[in-house]
Amino acid sequence: MKVSVLQFPGTNCEYDTQYAFEKLGAQVEIVWHKEKKIPEDTDLLVIPGGFSYGDYLRSGAIARFATIMDSVQAYAAKGGKILGICNGFQILLEAGLLPGAMKRNDSLHFISKFHNLKVINNDNTFLSLLKDDQVLNIPVAHHDGNYFIDEAGLKELEQNNQILLKYCDENGTAENINGSVSNIAGICNKEKNVFGLMPHPERAMEELLGGDDGIRMLKGFLQ
Repeated sequence: MKVSVLQFPGTNCEYDTQYAFEKLGAQVEIVWHKEKKIPEDTDLLVIPGGFSYGDYLRSGAIARFATIMDSVQAYAAKGGKILGICNGFQILLEAGLLPGAMKRNDSLHFISKFHNLKVINNDNTFLSLLKDDQVLNIPVAHHDGNYFIDEAGLKELEQNNQILLKYCDENGTAENINGSVSNIAGICNKEKNVFGLMPHPERAMEELLGGDDGIRMLKGFLQ
């Protein structure tokens, strides 16, 4: 399997992402934002976390206009699988590839810790190896992770099973850490080929470093 990982000025999780997918047996190529096309043999495109362009204007707002993004839009339109993690999720929102927007955390502080997530829908490639209502422990690291969508948009997400993950405690009870509408931590598009989440599964690949629940998440793309 070939995984292409985008790299923007300010990206800081591209090598964590490379390590995670190579650990799972994938071939990984890092693609600079000024390239005009993503590699033709790409099976999965990942937009990793970080602070693209310093998060000026809004998180992901400048990266959305990078040269490579025209190719990303075309890849998505053809059904190519895309995963956006943290800043990558923000970029997908700014690019209109996923619905909604990100605001500052309710606390107005950066949050960096392991936190529990509940699997809401596993009828998709990303979470296919997990069970609905399964609780995972995955690191979060964000300042602008407060997901917002209006009431009509939220209803549409629910009807189409586009809500993938919600923040919870270790027992699966809702626990909102940043103010996100309906505790949302991750979503997908209607076609279920574009995925975005704020938590960092690529940082949960080793028990020695706090947990390996990220393996069971990312491995779904390799099936």
